[in-house]
Amino acid sequence: MKKVITVTMLLVGIMRFTGHAQEKYGNTLNLGLGIGYYGYTGSSAPVLSANYEFDVFKNFTLAPFIMYYSFKKDYVYVDGNNRWRDDVYHDTFVPFGVKGTYYFDDLLGASPKWDFYLGASLGIQIKSSSIGIDNIHNDNYYNQASTLYLDFHIGTEYHLSSHIGIFLDLSTGVSTVGLAIH
Repeated sequence: MKKVITVTMLLVGIMRFTGHAQEKYGNTLNLGLGIGYYGYTGSSAPVLSANYEFDVFKNFTLAPFIMYYSFKKDYVYVDGNNRWRDDVYHDTFVPFGVKGTYYFDDLLGASPKWDFYLGASLGIQIKSSSIGIDNIHNDNYYNQASTLYLDFHIGTEYHLSSHIGIFLDLSTGVSTVGLAIH
């Protein structure tokens, strides 16, 4: 009886390991909605994000990404000549690049319903700004030079079915929740 139990446990363990080793994370469209916070704005901004993951090697994917976020801030103050001024600042950001993700499911022995990962995004961020003075918008409109975009991620996905999942991606700049379409 001990031999039967031992062999059964060994076979279950092998099947479990084989199932995890064959899991694919790529061919996934991730659509997210979240918030980004940047200190100089003094507030958070809603963010839309999209990326498409493809497998590179076991437990590692690359995903071209694009995001969009915009904020507007009104400032009312008295200028140096004791005149009231109403300035409106409007900034729009469009980061794009590639996100690399490593999945720790095998290491953690996670259920096939769950994925756990660490990642990093590297790319370019385009910023457009406008400043309106005394409600005359776009007085000063400018596009800033593109800047380097770097963000680190930790996240999880729960698979609702073999084709749909929901994810939570926490990062150093922009955190999102969203839908994963496999």
